[in-house]
Amino acid sequence: MPGGPPKLESMRAMFSAMDRAERIQALIDVADGFRPVPEAIAARPYPGERRVPHCESEAFVFAVPRDDGTLKFHFAVENPQGISAMAAAVILDKTCSGAPLDLVESIDPDVMYDIFGRELSMGKNMGLTSLVNMVRAEAARHRR
Repeated sequence: MPGGPPKLESMRAMFSAMDRAERIQALIDVADGFRPVPEAIAARPYPGERRVPHCESEAFVFAVPRDDGTLKFHFAVENPQGISAMAAAVILDKTCSGAPLDLVESIDPDVMYDIFGRELSMGKNMGLTSLVNMVRAEAARHRR
């Protein structure tokens, strides 16, 4: 069941239309654009409540309210080999930052399967799904 910001649904459609080799290269290219959370937002050691559960790459999610009532998402990925987590962070920032909170909250948790492919390992899937769930939870928290 698709759901969430239109930009995310567009990315989902784009990645799911790619073959495996294209998808892997595209995700590596996306991960190259990862920029860690600015120190003005959060500094190491990052608070435990911001840590993404089940994420092998030790990722953290930070949401900063914007004047228009939306959020700007920032991420930290502590494992320098955490390419999947970095790519997911870039995708979630580009598609959810500035999006209406109700749409962010309605993201289909399985979106990462469509973006990364069904061959994701159980561990990676758990981590990426948890990353999505933390973004959704931040949207829900800020809507209240």
